[in-house]
Amino acid sequence: MKLIIAEKPDQGLKLAAPFSFKKKDGYLEIAPNHIFPNGALLTWAIGHLCELVPPEDYDQKWKKWSLETLPIIPDRFQHRVVKAKWKQFKIIKELVLRKDVSEIIIGGDAEREGEAIIRIILSQCKNNKKMKRLWISSLTPKAVIKGFENLLDESETRNIYYEALSRACADWLVGMNASRAYTLLLQQKGISDVFSTGRVQTPTLALIVKREKEIENFQSEPYWEAAAIFHMNGKRYKGKWHKNGETRLREKEMAEKIAQFCEGKPAEIQSVEKERKEFQPPYFFNLSSLQATANKRYKYPPQKTLDIAQKLYLKGIISYPRSDSNFVTKEEAAMIPEILQKLSRLEQYNKFFPLPVDSIMNNKRYVNEKKVTDHYAIIPTEQVTDPATLSSDEQNIYNLIVERLIAAHYDKAIFDYTTIHTLVDGRAAFISKGKEQIQEGWRKVIYSGQNEKSIEDDEQDLPSLQEGEQGIVQKVIVKEGKTQPPKRYTEGQLITLMKTAGKHLEDEELVKVLNQTEGLGTEATRAGIIGVLKDRKYIEVKKNQVFATNKGKVLIKSIGESILASPEMTAKWEQRLHEIGEGKASPKEFIEQAKKLAIKLIEDAKKQSKTWKFEGYDLEEFKKQNKGKKKTTTGTKIGKCKKCEGDVVDKGTFYGCSNYSATKCDFTISKKILGKTISQANIKKLLKDGKTELIKGFKKGEKTFDAKLEWSENKLKFLLEQK
Repeated sequence: MKLIIAEKPDQGLKLAAPFSFKKKDGYLEIAPNHIFPNGALLTWAIGHLCELVPPEDYDQKWKKWSLETLPIIPDRFQHRVVKAKWKQFKIIKELVLRKDVSEIIIGGDAEREGEAIIRIILSQCKNNKKMKRLWISSLTPKAVIKGFENLLDESETRNIYYEALSRACADWLVGMNASRAYTLLLQQKGISDVFSTGRVQTPTLALIVKREKEIENFQSEPYWEAAAIFHMNGKRYKGKWHKNGETRLREKEMAEKIAQFCEGKPAEIQSVEKERKEFQPPYFFNLSSLQATANKRYKYPPQKTLDIAQKLYLKGIISYPRSDSNFVTKEEAAMIPEILQKLSRLEQYNKFFPLPVDSIMNNKRYVNEKKVTDHYAIIPTEQVTDPATLSSDEQNIYNLIVERLIAAHYDKAIFDYTTIHTLVDGRAAFISKGKEQIQEGWRKVIYSGQNEKSIEDDEQDLPSLQEGEQGIVQKVIVKEGKTQPPKRYTEGQLITLMKTAGKHLEDEELVKVLNQTEGLGTEATRAGIIGVLKDRKYIEVKKNQVFATNKGKVLIKSIGESILASPEMTAKWEQRLHEIGEGKASPKEFIEQAKKLAIKLIEDAKKQSKTWKFEGYDLEEFKKQNKGKKKTTTGTKIGKCKKCEGDVVDKGTFYGCSNYSATKCDFTISKKILGKTISQANIKKLLKDGKTELIKGFKKGEKTFDAKLEWSENKLKFLLEQK
């Protein structure tokens, strides 16, 4: 008999959905069928069931934070079962060791993290049975059946397990050693707080702090421009005075003199330059581009976009969301006509049909097997769903994905960009710019119903003008402006910035040509890294703008020129990790390099600390913590987490598990539920007794009701007051 191990319970149910099965405690029994003639067993992890053991498990001397005990370098890394998930681990282990189980199918998400989660569990179970790998990019019944019919040998995916393991161990080494070093050295300077560092989070923070400093140091200067209104044979247009392409003047008097000189003077068009630009339809989404687009259009934080996309994936209506590819293979392309046919029947999309382009099968912009890595691009599956049946947030993300697929079957968009050079009285040069849409093309789909960003101030609808035409300057206006500082990053731009390792690329066309390994983190981890920076109070996000906090600035100031803050170093590591995943580099050698780096980071920190000066930094918030009781950096402790036995803390707008950064425990309860603020006292009672006191006045639509909140079946439920 075969045992299938999924990554999560809901994923497990999707893998069992095409078959007849019975539910048991922590697993399913699949009845005999054409794929599993003897039936099968299916169980699941609950995300990360195992974790790397803490330093004190290797050596008790490492429990206390002390510079004398650094570096912390275990001879051999070990894992342990997360205490709160022991019950499920025992169920898996019993199934693995059953005598009638002859083969195990690794059924975690088809990527490196899903590989590692299941293999580490099997290692803890001391499994020595034959293993196969289920590798699918969508959870539709058709894809699941096909996946089970075409299982991979475990050797084909073993290297990505080594990659994930190498990444986790290297991050542990850097995080444990550098965090303790900087925290302890800063304490010597009277700065008392916990300063965590990380291989990916610290270079990302350095980019944000760099922008913050650029804004703080920016000196705004006034400037003036002279804008003329021309009349040419009854045709009217405007232009700006310029000298060698520069329109801004530093002195108001000079701008006014130009205005006085030009007003009422004769003007002649020296040249009319036209440039036609063609814009191809956008690529299919990978996760980064989906997150960036959703942030730009809906202001969604990247993590929210990933969470919504994950829900759509589990519903079986989009392909795997953590993809780093913008392309599909011919096999997926062959399914697209069926998907489009189903979409054309839906009211929301039928206005875009019939499609101008029948097929993209031979279009390498979309169909390119060589550019599909672990997964193809994010596209709708054949299980097409009416967006009206989805929640508002799910509709928005589903629509973005559908729009891209439809737009790929439209023609290019074409614009004419016109530049007119006008000479006033043979002396003063003016420039005018305009833009004209010649062919709407794919923009009909992408910008349908959207308020597209307005054209720039210096672009206008220009009349038809010819070189040599003559007229007069009707009026000249002097405009005053101020130079503007660089803009803060949005969360969407931050995802793109991480993907390009700090190279400031706004253009998706340019972003996609960068090798996937040149970035900070991976498609799956970038949103989480931004979340860690928020949780650790290094950054704040206000109105979708990312601000570096005082704490973030102090850490980056102390790190200075250390390679810990270098995007290039982190990007090179990602490249080496990718090579491990491809079987081209040695995991053992990589970990040895990581150990050497950990030692170097400690030496760098000690050396730098001798020259640290924090003039101009507000250190008051850190000094307060020295007085009296030591202040926790994660907020007030409320009780023990219902999922992992970690500490639940007050995080401002919600109550959440303090283990999120370490184990990705997603236990959270919003402070406001259906219009009612949930007090700390009620959350304490919920965590201790499983339910709150009666809370009066919940509002759902027009209805008001009273209820207790109960934690049951791993989720929050309402216990209605019986009347």
